[in-house]
Amino acid sequence: MSTGSCPVDHAAAAAGCPVSPRASAFDPFGPEYQADPPAAVRWSRDEEPVFYSPRLGYWVVTRYDDVKAVFRDNTTFSPSIALEKITPVSAEATATLAKYGYAMNRTLVNEDEPEHMPRRRVLMHPFTPEQLVHHEPMVRRLTREYVDRFVDAGKADLVDEMLWEVPLTVALHFLGVPEEDMATLREYSIAHTVNTWGRPSPEEQVAVAENVGKFWQYAGTVLDKLRQDPSGHGWIPYSIRAQREHPDVITDSYLHSIMMAGIVAAHETTANAAANAIKLLLENRAVWEEICADPGLIPHAVEECLRHSGSVAAWRRLVTRDTTIGGVPIPRGAKLLIVNSSANRDERHFDHPDEVDLRRDNATDHLTFGYGSHQCLGKNLARMELQIFLEELTRRLPHLELVPDQEFTYVPNTSFRGPEHLWVQWDPAANPERADPSITELRRPVRIGEPSKRAVARTVSVVSVERAAKDVVEVTLAATDGKPLPRWSPGAHVDLQLGELSRQYSLCGDPADAGTYRIAVLKDPDSRGGSRYVHENLRPGATLSLRGPRNHFRLDPAARHYVFVAGGIGITPIIAMADHVKAAGSSYELHYCGRDTTAMALLDRCRRDHGDRLHVHTSTDGTRLDVVALLADPAEGTQIYACGPERLLDALAEASAHWPDDALHVEHFTTTQRVLDPAVEHAFHVDLADSGLTVHVAADQTVLAALRAAGVDVPSDCEEGLCGTCEVPVLDGEVDHRDVVLTKAERTAGTRMMTCCSRACGDRITLRL
Repeated sequence: MSTGSCPVDHAAAAAGCPVSPRASAFDPFGPEYQADPPAAVRWSRDEEPVFYSPRLGYWVVTRYDDVKAVFRDNTTFSPSIALEKITPVSAEATATLAKYGYAMNRTLVNEDEPEHMPRRRVLMHPFTPEQLVHHEPMVRRLTREYVDRFVDAGKADLVDEMLWEVPLTVALHFLGVPEEDMATLREYSIAHTVNTWGRPSPEEQVAVAENVGKFWQYAGTVLDKLRQDPSGHGWIPYSIRAQREHPDVITDSYLHSIMMAGIVAAHETTANAAANAIKLLLENRAVWEEICADPGLIPHAVEECLRHSGSVAAWRRLVTRDTTIGGVPIPRGAKLLIVNSSANRDERHFDHPDEVDLRRDNATDHLTFGYGSHQCLGKNLARMELQIFLEELTRRLPHLELVPDQEFTYVPNTSFRGPEHLWVQWDPAANPERADPSITELRRPVRIGEPSKRAVARTVSVVSVERAAKDVVEVTLAATDGKPLPRWSPGAHVDLQLGELSRQYSLCGDPADAGTYRIAVLKDPDSRGGSRYVHENLRPGATLSLRGPRNHFRLDPAARHYVFVAGGIGITPIIAMADHVKAAGSSYELHYCGRDTTAMALLDRCRRDHGDRLHVHTSTDGTRLDVVALLADPAEGTQIYACGPERLLDALAEASAHWPDDALHVEHFTTTQRVLDPAVEHAFHVDLADSGLTVHVAADQTVLAALRAAGVDVPSDCEEGLCGTCEVPVLDGEVDHRDVVLTKAERTAGTRMMTCCSRACGDRITLRL
């Protein structure tokens, strides 16, 4: 089924075609990929993260950073083939589609700039949280009605009896489409998926084309009806009204295409995501029981399920110029299969990615909805539905379980996945509502939008506080319920709530010890309160709120040699790294710097465990580290990891300037991720014309953060100035534009800004909010 010749010059390859055997055997329609795409390409993430598939005729991208980079650059990596049929279409199937006048055009999914962003911005209003909230009562009513139908049956196929029809009804309601012909629309929707992303046989293609053609005609008929009176609710009537103001942006053919594509996009992905989520949670019984006991965890459970087992397995892009991905040269004209489900399980970005962790601090980093300017507009509608499904099922059927030994099947295609059937069982006599009928009417507020990036806290107790060096204590923590703590990787840290303060501390214990965490804390004379609190208040038996662990300081497992440099209390993440590398049998050296040995925490442990790999540098002994000499000669495959005072990190950066760009990795004592530099930026005020408020924006704060802190809800997606979601109208003041959304003319006009990144040039700006 190859759709393209091998792009590699065989004449220049001594051993013939250099495509590896595993790359050559890759089959996205095979049972392994269909059952679990991330697991099926684990070998690729580990060994060959960008490879060419002769069977498919595509380059395949599997690691998180590479997938996100492709999503971010929609100029080099055009979305134009996102809806292209991945299997060559037979002449008979083509003729069948033509019989129905099938003329699927560009939509938001597969449209290039400069057409895409103006359309997206005109059409996005119905997807904002303040508009989506109006759909919540309808979603909850439908969910309860469907649960009522089977709650006393003791056994159900959740896909057939709820998870397919409710999202379809919601999708039609959101679009403003009549809700009749639901069974027919299900058949049409599946046909559209198979036609675009599947591998139907030549015989099957004709039947599929018949349904796709009928789907196209149905969409046109409904659109004509809505045009007669577009005053009602729904995205399609809204788009018809928008066409009157923007006829060049919203064309007739465009409306027909988004009518058909919208039904599939708003329905099928959510139905599959819900089935995947419930299956995953029931397979991880302890997690299911945890959200039954604490429904407040449901928004975080939704994100973790979307990360671990989302319904969008892969997406496609066309390369518009010669480029590189992950260091691999990719020619102009190449087609990409970007496996975002694999990216979501990349251990380089997510700790222990195959586990289900409700308190994972970076679960919302998942790429299930894409990223950047083409991120899914309907993501928050899907989140709302998943929250309501989980809330209703965990409250009314907490004893739900999977029917044992059932076989899960999936519609064979490259991009969308969810079980065709999901059989569950329970004892109706144990239904909680039999003892308390009032629970059927309980309702928790639904979060419209992604959950807070602030991780859910757990309660831990202090097991011991021991002296580790002069003015340094080592604190051991354990879960108050006695359960294992989440696994962590070297370089990770946790957030501790210390009274009114939240502080970050690197973990320095043994990652294999699931019962305890260990941190070491220096009593800083210039403390802002955190280290003083630890030294003066923590005693065995005390309890704390802990968030994490999380890791922005990860080891590269592929390095040939590691140079570890620790300054003072910076030894805490470094010692865990050194322990890990030693256990793996890798080459390394450990440099530990301090004023004198009495103030160097964990030094005895370093000496005991690292022997002649350890080099101690102290000011009092005159053995200070010569960073220039240490890094004089760049060594291929060597990675440098350092944590300590800023002067040490600055010296290392200067001394390694002639090394490869990615050779030096540093961990600051405080997080610096996306932090604005107050030494460079200035504070200003934002006047909100509609609400009469004035909001102060600090020099180290984004406008978006300041507005949210003031209770002004501004939607956002990428928060990097890529997608245009956080755009707001500007009435007065000069804008320092830092986005890549607005055109030069729009910037010159100064009537709008992206609040996630852009700032005021002066000391004041006025927004229409």
